[in-house]
Amino acid sequence: MEFRIERGELTDAVAWAARVLPTRSPVPVLGGLLLEAADGVLRISGLDYEASARIEVPAGTVRPGKVLVMGRRLLDVCRVLPEGAVECAVEGSRFTVTGSGAGFGLSVLPLDDYPALPPLPEVLGAVDAEEFAAAVADVTVAAGRDDTLPTLTGIRLGLDGDRMTLAATDRYRFAVRRLTWKPAAGDVSADVVVSARRLTEIARSFGRSGPVRLALDSGSAGFERDGMRTTVRLLDGRLPRHDKLFALSDPVTAVTDLAPLVEAVKRVSVVADGDTPLQLAFGSGSVLLQAGYEDDVATQRLPAELRGTEELTVAFKPSYLMDALASFDTPVVRFLLMGPGQRAMVTGHADRAEAAGTAEPVHQHLLMSVKPLV
Repeated sequence: MEFRIERGELTDAVAWAARVLPTRSPVPVLGGLLLEAADGVLRISGLDYEASARIEVPAGTVRPGKVLVMGRRLLDVCRVLPEGAVECAVEGSRFTVTGSGAGFGLSVLPLDDYPALPPLPEVLGAVDAEEFAAAVADVTVAAGRDDTLPTLTGIRLGLDGDRMTLAATDRYRFAVRRLTWKPAAGDVSADVVVSARRLTEIARSFGRSGPVRLALDSGSAGFERDGMRTTVRLLDGRLPRHDKLFALSDPVTAVTDLAPLVEAVKRVSVVADGDTPLQLAFGSGSVLLQAGYEDDVATQRLPAELRGTEELTVAFKPSYLMDALASFDTPVVRFLLMGPGQRAMVTGHADRAEAAGTAEPVHQHLLMSVKPLV
């Protein structure tokens, strides 16, 4: 086996495939990347028990063949290679990488022990890569981190015709994002849970534009675009439905500008120890942010509109509130409030007129408020 390729192209391809490799594995070959060169194409594959990745890039094939090498070690080598053309070859039991006077030798792993990559499930349709990545980022902040509750560490991916719904919850907050996609057939329907960490990696890895094909079966999800293909095992179980939780009866509405509120939350939270509450006191034409206890306190007042009552004070864990606000990129943010210690819905809007409307936003973030400090 022998091929030639530019250092940058090799590094990017190795990095893309190596992201699925396990940090530690009792099976050494799962730490390897499979390199196959033939007919002017270099194919690089990696997998573990949860995910797989394969990428194809152009390369000058001198001698076709394949080799299995430690993936992270190969990535380390690629990153320190000088810019320019790189020559790679199998010489006996060693894989050599040379370029611009620098040379490396890597031991090869036994090909016979390497498992076959799982096939790509049936392709159901396509979604815009940039919009999908943004939608995943919007909801992943609400996904759980407790591995003893694996389903809550996932993102619900729901398909209903040309509408895709992404949702995540850790029981204390619930984020939902809706977007359109292009199904291959009009009656496509699915409801699965994918690891939030894996789905975030996948969404980021496909770049910022162009269609990504989505594939699903009973046990895995697959994504494919421009010579890149990845699969991930679905999580068992189902996330709770958000419909009833999001149905708020006669809430109080508060509207303010997003950017000043984000800065104020960061500023006031400096004196909040751990997750002690950050208080928002809405009144006539303003909201007063306050955090801290006894002599260690911080406050800031911002303009805000309140409808449905003359005044209302609610409080949130600062980190949860910051995560929710940071997931929006709109000029205006709206709170639908039920009262202290109850549900609060956060949504983003282009302006105050839109925030006063009744249309269902495509991005919603539900928080549980806590009781303000007396």
